[in-house]
Amino acid sequence: MTYKIAVLSSSGGTVLQAIMDELKSGRMPGITFVGLFTDKKNSLALKRAKSAGYKTFFFDPQGKTRVEYDREMLEKLKELKVDLVVLAGYMRILSGLFVENYRDRIINVHPSLLPDFAGGMDMSVHGEVLKSGVEKSGMTIHLVDESLDRGLILMQSECKVVSDETPTSLKEKVQALECKGMVDVIKRFADGSIQESIEQKRLCL
Repeated sequence: MTYKIAVLSSSGGTVLQAIMDELKSGRMPGITFVGLFTDKKNSLALKRAKSAGYKTFFFDPQGKTRVEYDREMLEKLKELKVDLVVLAGYMRILSGLFVENYRDRIINVHPSLLPDFAGGMDMSVHGEVLKSGVEKSGMTIHLVDESLDRGLILMQSECKVVSDETPTSLKEKVQALECKGMVDVIKRFADGSIQESIEQKRLCL
């Protein structure tokens, strides 16, 4: 039985590209990418998915509440029998309705070592990291719940912040970690190995 994933993205699709490349290489056996879901009609992520031959689904948020918008996506996700929802540069906050329907089956990648620098997105996070003067940054992949960037942490990877670092150079380093990490975590969901880890982490809280 195939394990079905959907990717939600509003941005450039760098992590999405890493997932598609891994699928094309044959290194994600048993996993099917059902399509890219986006709120941005002209997002680079959508163009990447189309170019690679995958289905794309644009949902126009204009004039809709968060719940109304999410309900539309949920209908399509359930129609496609999606097992795991992957957020990769998705710029909207999911509603409680969405989270409840995919409890423990939504993952997000955040461009910092959470809980530090939670709440921001993309370049704003890297800018805050540099302003803080910390010597390391990285990425965090976590479960999505009703909180903002506070869901259970599944994986973190670090990189050094050098003296002449810029937000752009730091983003490049962090994105490389995000691409590798997201592929690994998806594989662990698909083979069932991450579920025991999730339960153990919760017992330790």
